[in-house]
Amino acid sequence: MVTGIVLVNVERAMIRSVIEDLMRIEGVSEVYSVAGEYDLVVMIRVKSNAELAEIIATRMTHDINGIIHTKTLVTLNAYSKHELEKIFLAE
Repeated sequence: MVTGIVLVNVERAMIRSVIEDLMRIEGVSEVYSVAGEYDLVVMIRVKSNAELAEIIATRMTHDINGIIHTKTLVTLNAYSKHELEKIFLAE
């Protein structure tokens, strides 16, 4: 499983619609509204780097209006009390 953590700046007036659009994308597991330098944290959990790239480079930045800036973190390892692949990649 590949997990991407995307920090997002959004036009204030569009934050609700951006959240709704993000949640419609397959692979986006969670969207957090946060305080600080960024407006949203988007968790993406997919099977491959290619899927992650498609979501971030195309679906998020080109298909969703209101996103001003993104910063992407790609996980190298995941440590959890839960079996994340069973939870997020169950078929």
